[in-house]
Amino acid sequence: MKFKNYLLFVFIGIVTNLWSQNSAKAQKLLELASKQMESYENIKFEFSYVLNNRIEQINQESSGKVTVANEKYKLNFLDAIQLFDGEVLYTIVPENEEITVTKPQEEDDFGINPRELLQFYKEGYDYHWDIIQKVKGKNIQFVKLIPTQDNMDIQSLLVGIDTQQKHIYKLIEVGENGTVTTLTINNISVDNSLPANFFVFNEASYPNYYINY
Repeated sequence: MKFKNYLLFVFIGIVTNLWSQNSAKAQKLLELASKQMESYENIKFEFSYVLNNRIEQINQESSGKVTVANEKYKLNFLDAIQLFDGEVLYTIVPENEEITVTKPQEEDDFGINPRELLQFYKEGYDYHWDIIQKVKGKNIQFVKLIPTQDNMDIQSLLVGIDTQQKHIYKLIEVGENGTVTTLTINNISVDNSLPANFFVFNEASYPNYYINY
């Protein structure tokens, strides 16, 4: 074997090994963050949500807040409240005085699904160790996820993780159509004291609302 070819094979071997190590490191960090956030009895946070498409000249910014406890959640977002009690999803729209009752698989996509926030990465992606940024005194390590399935409509996902707290800080989704959506999580509080009926829908609280089953 010629010396140049030998060096090429050595270089390829080193690059492949480094990629494999970085991929494993990226996956491990995602798992640590997921386990840490799932370990809490409940978690509450505020978030900002930005949707941008330069080609279509679209830029939409909104914010919300959510409380999650295992499978249950209460989400305030886009002038609506979503209450999931573990079995049934209630979408409450005060402006229209209307409530829609559905099963989770029937729900409309609000752009954020609290139940999937810690689980989405586990299937269908390759993992890549990406950049680290200093944000408000915190080290945010980004992991890049590349879909392994051809039928997905996204190019990539960037997940920013607070390396000290092991909390997810930011999600950036790059779509095939050029749309970039960014979810930034702020003001996290955990293991809060919640009323026993916090995730229970009380129809009496909405006497004039139309309820669509």
